[in-house]
Amino acid sequence: MRIIGIDPGLRYLGWGVIEADGPRLRHISNGVIEGVGGDLAPRLLALYDGLIAVLAEFAPDCAAVEQTFVNRDGAATLKLGQARGVAMLAPAKAGLPVAEYAPNTVKKTVVGVGHAHKDQIGHMVRLQLPGCAPKSPDAADALAIAICHAHHAQSQTRIMKAVGASL
Repeated sequence: MRIIGIDPGLRYLGWGVIEADGPRLRHISNGVIEGVGGDLAPRLLALYDGLIAVLAEFAPDCAAVEQTFVNRDGAATLKLGQARGVAMLAPAKAGLPVAEYAPNTVKKTVVGVGHAHKDQIGHMVRLQLPGCAPKSPDAADALAIAICHAHHAQSQTRIMKAVGASL
């Protein structure tokens, strides 16, 4: 299963593509899409166009997007939510199922603790994806989101098989 993880951001949207084959994970590619322009609409358009190009190039089977956490600056949270909308719209438009994960869930899955720092996430991503060199902390976060989805999807598949076998 090929998974794209997306770390939404208005200025920089991180993305990472991995291949999951059972418990084995393999790095395919990663990068950052820059939201260029001063106004919101052109920045969102740049993110959308860039993400559509990445989806076309790497042809993932599914997408995973980090949920927005609410912070003290309501206006910034709303703007980030719009970037997150783009991050969910592009893969949905490409016909992909889109999963969502809370930041603490991603950190706990990849690092082992829910309040890990960016450098810890990057370190664990490099350990779990040998040979991987994330292009930025945003790309490392996106790879962590993809890893999180790979683990959760495998667990969900095992549960479904167990439930099906008991019927």
